[in-house]
Order: sequence, then C-alpha cells, then structure tokens
Amino acid sequence: MTAHQMASIPAHEETAGDPLAIGRSVTFTKTVGESDVYLFAGVSGDLGPNHVDEEYMRKTRYGRRIAHGVLLIGYMSTCSTKLIESAGNEPMVSYGYDHVRFVRPVFIGDTVTVTYTVAERDDQRGEIRSDVVARNQDDEVVAVATHILRRV
Repeated sequence: MTAHQMASIPAHEETAGDPLAIGRSVTFTKTVGESDVYLFAGVSGDLGPNHVDEEYMRKTRYGRRIAHGVLLIGYMSTCSTKLIESAGNEPMVSYGYDHVRFVRPVFIGDTVTVTYTVAERDDQRGEIRSDVVARNQDDEVVAVATHILRRV
C-alpha cells in the first residue's frame, strides 16, 4: 500500500469489515453458453464470424467459435455490482476500464471466473480502482483490466 493510499483511507475504514477496503475481492463464475454468445451478438450487433460461424472458425488457429471480449467485460461489471451491493448499494458508477487485455480466447462451454479486487482508493475524489482478472476452468488467465468506480 502506498503512502497516498494510506492517507486516503480514514483509520476506522482500515478494518476488515469495510466492504470497499483495499484488498477486498468479489468473484463471479459463469459457463459461457451458445445462447449467451448469440444473444450478445444480437444485442450488440456484433455478428462477426469469430462468434457465430463455426465453419469459418474451424479454419483458424482457434478451431472453433470464441466469445465476445466485451461479454467478458460484462462479467467484470457483474463483480463491480456485487462489490457495490456489499457496500449497501452506495451510489457509484463505472468510470470505465483501463488496460483491458484479452489474453486467451474464451470458447463456448468454457467456465470463466472473474476476480475483482480493490487495489486503490482515493476517498477525496470518491474513486476506487480495482484489478480484474478472468480465468478459465483450467486456471488460465483469459482477460485482465483495471476498473474505475466513482461515487455519485
């Protein structure tokens, strides 16, 4: 923890009972189904062959369809919602994701677990930054990001 982080957290909030304390983690696990991919394709308009055309993808190094990266960001968002709920639904909004990387493909049928960990807090700005890591059922990292929440 940096000196800046220590200074931004009042002493009474350094306790383990603080749902927004640095180091606090929440997780979300979901098996990516074919319906998830098709529904997301329809909602987003992203009907790219990477996601909906099995024959097209058989000719690639992946050999099969992959889930949308932005679908994984949706799973990340679920974790931020869980964190906010644990804090009593304090009014907060997403200020975005920094350093998003899709490290490995996620295939239909993969089970993804997202771990969302509070990494930094600036109480004067009302901002929380969290490290987000998504892993597949083989414990391989498939996506990473930094998420920014702001109090409103």
